[in-house]
Amino acid sequence: MPITAAEFETARPRLLSVAHRILGSAQDAQDAVQTAWVRAAAARSAPPVENPTAWLTTVTARVCLDELRARHRRKEAPLLADAVPAEDLAADEAVLRAEDVSRALMVLLDRLTPPQRVAYVLHDLFATPFDRIAEVLGTTVPSSKQHASRARRRLAPAGARPDAEHTGRADQRLVDAFMAAARTGDTRRMVQLLAPDSVRDADAALLPHGGRTTVTGAARIAAETGQFREGIRAACRLTVNGCPMYVIAPGGHPSVLIEIGTSGGRITRIALRPVRADDRFEAPQPPPPPGAGALPFARDTP
Repeated sequence: MPITAAEFETARPRLLSVAHRILGSAQDAQDAVQTAWVRAAAARSAPPVENPTAWLTTVTARVCLDELRARHRRKEAPLLADAVPAEDLAADEAVLRAEDVSRALMVLLDRLTPPQRVAYVLHDLFATPFDRIAEVLGTTVPSSKQHASRARRRLAPAGARPDAEHTGRADQRLVDAFMAAARTGDTRRMVQLLAPDSVRDADAALLPHGGRTTVTGAARIAAETGQFREGIRAACRLTVNGCPMYVIAPGGHPSVLIEIGTSGGRITRIALRPVRADDRFEAPQPPPPPGAGALPFARDTP
């Protein structure tokens, strides 16, 4: 056969990374890579392969593309966190943290068509040449380039409203500072950033039995927030329905929206609600600085 078991094991980490970015699921990635190996093992009469990793990447990407197209035909919506089994959610979260994958990007990749997602992941994230991408997609090199270009446009931040740009930047720095303090459980810093009469409103479905839907006062809000450090570590900044928010997305699966209001240099309101199927996610503002040449997904922390 053209690929040996040793060559497959050498390539496996890269194949799993590629499949995870394309499919958004560690378990689905494992299945896709295993299917690729079965296909490789079945190709016994094929000639030797000069670049086993590249060959296996092509096969794995084809398997992933087939899965994405099957989902599309079934009209499956992207899975929200509450629809993902706990063990799968934990596996997806482990991949994000171990490989330093952008949580925001994993949420936004679900906006792409199957060919766009495959082309973007292979080229922009794994530097795969477009001739190989064309082979995966069963199309031409110019068409493959077009799919990747359209993906970049769909993943780019929407234009900010001119009248809100300055205020948005100032408020966002304050919000980011609060979320940074919340991640580390820095109660003192959170109290400094909150207005004394600030209010936290939360959907009852997000709270333990008997939990208060409304909490008032900086000290109380900071103390409560500090208890949810682990969940906040799974938050990333995005634009949701046209508004800047933080989204708790364990394993890259959206779960909870955090909308934070500010006034007079302090945080005055925090609202939490579950993500809905009709919520529209876009890249966060501001766009990357001139000349950066990258989408704003390299880091999720402020």
